[in-house]
Amino acid sequence: MALDEAFVVRYANPAAENLFATGAKSLIGQPFLALFSEHAELERALAEARITHWDYSAQNVTFMRLGREPLPLSCMVTRIDSDGPAFSDTVLLAELRPIEQQLRQAREERLMSEQQSARELIRNLAHEIKNPLGGLRGSAQLLERELEKPELREYTQVIIKEADRLQGLMDRMLTPRRAPQIEPVGIHEVLERVRSLVEAEFSLEIHRDYDPSLPEILGDREQLIQTVLNIARNAAQAGARNITFLTRAVRQITILKHRYKLALELQVVDDGPGVPEGIQDRIFNPLVSGREGGSGLGLSLAQTFVQYHQGVIEFESRPGRTIFRILVPLT
Repeated sequence: MALDEAFVVRYANPAAENLFATGAKSLIGQPFLALFSEHAELERALAEARITHWDYSAQNVTFMRLGREPLPLSCMVTRIDSDGPAFSDTVLLAELRPIEQQLRQAREERLMSEQQSARELIRNLAHEIKNPLGGLRGSAQLLERELEKPELREYTQVIIKEADRLQGLMDRMLTPRRAPQIEPVGIHEVLERVRSLVEAEFSLEIHRDYDPSLPEILGDREQLIQTVLNIARNAAQAGARNITFLTRAVRQITILKHRYKLALELQVVDDGPGVPEGIQDRIFNPLVSGREGGSGLGLSLAQTFVQYHQGVIEFESRPGRTIFRILVPLT
């Protein structure tokens, strides 16, 4: 919103109309301060911004909505130089953003940074573990040849099998290093492939709620299949009896600080027991699992693959309903 010397609104863009649930014509000519409960504090900040060229940022500006809950907003005010007749009487530019959206973006950035550090640590450890595993397995094989009693070979077989199991775990940790193979992919073909795999492995029902108008996505087919498969398989292993795949097109959305005209929203919804509350803030970290005997790599790999596609994974969970939401740009 653009304000004049008296802090009266002289311009409001379509985003402001949506935020305040009214047309620009109703906003223009209104005192900006009257929109918020923090009159005195905001007036002092606007006056300072009008005099100087410093930005003013406030995290607790509250828009009072009639008949609805107050809306907390962040407000940044910048002095602008008038340019052209359309803005000849404006001196301040006010940018308003719901605090919830800011907190979500900050949370995404923090989690991505933490998870990237955790993944790098795990990969480095995996590299260090692989070499001694090979020596351990080879020594067990040599020892087995020297043993005369067959019953003693049972112990060397335990060593060999456990070494192979750990080797497979290390390989899975290092899998994301493969570069994506980008090609046009139909997301519903991906989901149907996952549906056939999961229904063949588990006794459950997968429901579909697809948007048939969605265009193809540019991505790695195998990584997308593995992403959805890991999420759906986790739900099935946790005890879900019903899973729903839902696809929608989302317009004008910000993903990781980038604005996109069109994005894919893919939801995997299940009726399982939910993600344990104690691990919800680190569920995407490697080796974190809510299931007894789980490796804790499925969701970490899924998030890595989605990030390769410039997207994000979000989730919300309570007993009986868990939603994993994947957002990937389509343009």
